[in-house]
Amino acid sequence: MAEVILVTGGARSGKSALALQLTDGYAPRVFIATAEAFDDEMRERIARHRAERGPGWDTIEAPLDLAGAIRRAGAPGAAVLVDCLTVWLGNRLHHEPALAEDGAFPAELDAAIRESQAARLVLVTNEVGMGIVPENELARRFRDLAGRLNQRVAALANRVILSVCGQALTIKDAPGKENAR
Repeated sequence: MAEVILVTGGARSGKSALALQLTDGYAPRVFIATAEAFDDEMRERIARHRAERGPGWDTIEAPLDLAGAIRRAGAPGAAVLVDCLTVWLGNRLHHEPALAEDGAFPAELDAAIRESQAARLVLVTNEVGMGIVPENELARRFRDLAGRLNQRVAALANRVILSVCGQALTIKDAPGKENAR
């Protein structure tokens, strides 16, 4: 199993920049992009993200089949960066409005993370549970599904890092140990 690192935090907390740093020194480096460009603003965001990464990255677009992308990207010695789990979850809800509670962390994603042959697998996610209770059912469902997804990935991860104001706080550090429930 790859060394699995989960990087979490709020919007614009420095998660993506930290995740990029965590892949330095690995080759190849594979970026798994989960965003879908539905409008011009999102296309601009994606272009900025690509520019921030710079050269030297292979990119796999995986708005829905994240497990398949992790499997395809898992070359020995590679660093694989998934950005981000909550965007992927939002895509799933958009395409599958009746997504069940267990659909946020399907068995195939669990297996892909556990079986990854990459040297390091870095997964970025948003912490969405620290704000007010959303006012509508869909937003509450998304928050709840994201919280459960994040808990599951954190249980699998060797390290969990919280990014706040551009500062990294390690909240779990168990190198070489699998901590799945």
